[in-house]
Amino acid sequence: MSSFSALPLHPELLAAIDKLGWTETTDIQAAAIPPALAGRDVVGHARTGSGKTAAFALPLLQALEPRHRHLQALVLCPTRELAQQVTEAIRALASGMGGIRVLPITGGASQRAQSDALRAGAHVVVATPGRLLAWLDKERLHLDTVRTLVLDEADRMLDMGFEEQVRDILSRAPDDRQTLLFSATWPDAIAAMSADIQTDPTTVGVQTQVDEEDLVQSAITCHFEDKGRVLCELLAARTPTPTLVFAETKAECDEVARLLANQGADALPLHGDLDQRERDEVMVRLRNESTRIVVATNVAARGLDMDELGLVVCLEPSPEPESHIHRVGRTARASSQGEAVTLVAGAREQRRFAAIEAAMDTSIRTTEGPRGTSTDLSAWTAPNRTLVILGGRKDKLRAGDILGALTRDVGLQGGDVGKIVLTDRRAWVAVRGAVAKKAAAGLQRSRIKKKRFRVQLVR
Repeated sequence: MSSFSALPLHPELLAAIDKLGWTETTDIQAAAIPPALAGRDVVGHARTGSGKTAAFALPLLQALEPRHRHLQALVLCPTRELAQQVTEAIRALASGMGGIRVLPITGGASQRAQSDALRAGAHVVVATPGRLLAWLDKERLHLDTVRTLVLDEADRMLDMGFEEQVRDILSRAPDDRQTLLFSATWPDAIAAMSADIQTDPTTVGVQTQVDEEDLVQSAITCHFEDKGRVLCELLAARTPTPTLVFAETKAECDEVARLLANQGADALPLHGDLDQRERDEVMVRLRNESTRIVVATNVAARGLDMDELGLVVCLEPSPEPESHIHRVGRTARASSQGEAVTLVAGAREQRRFAAIEAAMDTSIRTTEGPRGTSTDLSAWTAPNRTLVILGGRKDKLRAGDILGALTRDVGLQGGDVGKIVLTDRRAWVAVRGAVAKKAAAGLQRSRIKKKRFRVQLVR
């Protein structure tokens, strides 16, 4: 690690970093930013939570020419959730640069709104491959002025079948661009892509092992048919904490979330069959403590970024050891304590788990599944409910405006209101469950900045 102030960054970027409260770089930032600032192609190998977004966002912003409102940088992401998070991160870092426009181009959003935004111009586009190609094919967007191109979580893009689309997009960008490629795992297909699309790249990587001091790992052996019961017993024996459960399929996500809800927990599924609004809502509710548990597929969870995640449960061992490290690395972040538990059933899963232990060069404590203990998850009821206001930043709403309306007009106490998350067209507000109906009804009758907004209480 080193100090951000030691990097040759524009004063506006250093001011934004200081505003965010960052002082020291992470390992991947210290390794990747200097060669990227020098214009080199970079291959970055780092797990979730390592700070890789800033590792490519800062060099990308440093290279911009703010006076020219044409597309200068493109970031490709595998999922809409990740694209939105990257967009917000780049906007935060660019906040002092004056007039930098960062535009997300993803599925699940209004095409008319995206068309209008494209017409207005943008310095940076953050996109998922499918929607970006649609606009390229319509010739509403061109890549001939792109100077920096980033592939974020490139391994997931290949896992999701985007390789052909990604290569099509890259073929439309200038050959003399700078290409930054970041990946949590390093399969042969990623190595081959790097060789094809990058020029003499600098390869940087950070330790992919999890910190054993902060993360407690264990495994439970059981029969396949007992996994649901074992999961409930596992949770019932623990203090409720924001929890991510990994399931292999969308159908399994739905089934497990229903099982946990039937036992009294607030649990939600997260997978590709949910539309963008539903997926945004799931993530907001986990962060603002209006749900306790999210049951997600591996791909969908790539967009879930939380420092406060206390527990990760893998319903079966990943077939790829690096993927397991990526999963369990979602807890014990930002120097916080975390726990990861893997359920193991049958000979095939035993072999997978042995490969994980070998890759991590450790022996993970293994026990047999509990039998006959409580499966009551009523303690896992979330303390908050979520209000959705159908208005956001585009309507000039600020968190302070919403808090003021709830305390001044509705009569809530400050402690009744939790996190307030604003997007362009929506605001999600966490309120204590005991006052949720009062808050929704009162806010519906109130005016915020002299305007009435529709308010919904999320079930």
